[in-house]
Amino acid sequence: MRTIRSAALIVNAKSRKGRKLFKRARALSNTLDFPVKAYAVRKPTMLDATVKRALDEDPDLLILGGGDGTISGLVDHLVGHGAALGVLPLGTANSFARTLGIPLDLEGAMDVIRQGHYRRIDLGKIDGDYFANCAAIGISPMIAETVPHGLKAWLGRVGYLIWASWQFFHFKPFTLIIGEGEDAKRLRVVEVRIANGGHHGGTELVDEASPDSGEIVVQAVTGHVKSHLLWNWFASFFRLEARKETVETFTGQKLHIATKPPLAISIDGEVLAKTPVNATIAAGIIEVAAPAEGDRRAP
Repeated sequence: MRTIRSAALIVNAKSRKGRKLFKRARALSNTLDFPVKAYAVRKPTMLDATVKRALDEDPDLLILGGGDGTISGLVDHLVGHGAALGVLPLGTANSFARTLGIPLDLEGAMDVIRQGHYRRIDLGKIDGDYFANCAAIGISPMIAETVPHGLKAWLGRVGYLIWASWQFFHFKPFTLIIGEGEDAKRLRVVEVRIANGGHHGGTELVDEASPDSGEIVVQAVTGHVKSHLLWNWFASFFRLEARKETVETFTGQKLHIATKPPLAISIDGEVLAKTPVNATIAAGIIEVAAPAEGDRRAP
């Protein structure tokens, strides 16, 4: 049982709901059984410095409010520190919260923190960069690099899907190479997901991935035509058995990933790397406030 004596609350007020919900989050945090120092960060460039400053005061819990990109971008600071992570899902897809069964409403997410159940989880790594949930190669980085912030801010997932549909016309299948040397496997694919959790874009896509499995999962959506990607998303959204026929999955503690041509990689919605890379797992490296097994909500 983890004892929490103090906490820091950091909200990315630039995220879709962050600015509007910071005051409510701060008010709810004042009802917890321990003191919480709150920070609203309106410039994303100041998030790293704010987290470092907060952790310098040695809190037992760091509560992050924002989207998947915010959490993945800041989770590196928790590695080796000892503070646990609390999540307020204030983004567009909130895939990390969905994977852990954390409620997507602010009150429900804060109740998870209040209940005090902590789960030790893995983090994925792309070369030296930790990430919480999922990285992707294919159309996802194209969307992340080009989507107007205002479209996501005002329309949320609907706006994201509108922009994704537009980018789909410019997208082309590519070659994935898993492994090195004579043992490398080559596939013609339309998307690659490098997963520490099952959700991507707010939809459960990678059945084999779990944040406490001790393995990284690479799921390739195979095919020579991009309509295969549409079918995979459709089948996954409706949980059809046919979704398994459109993918090939690789698991391990370390997987070398290359593509032809070299392509950008989005890490929980932020474009931060380019192939080739090594994808690895950091097993059980942090603790996160999460519902107990029987209390986890269906996403």
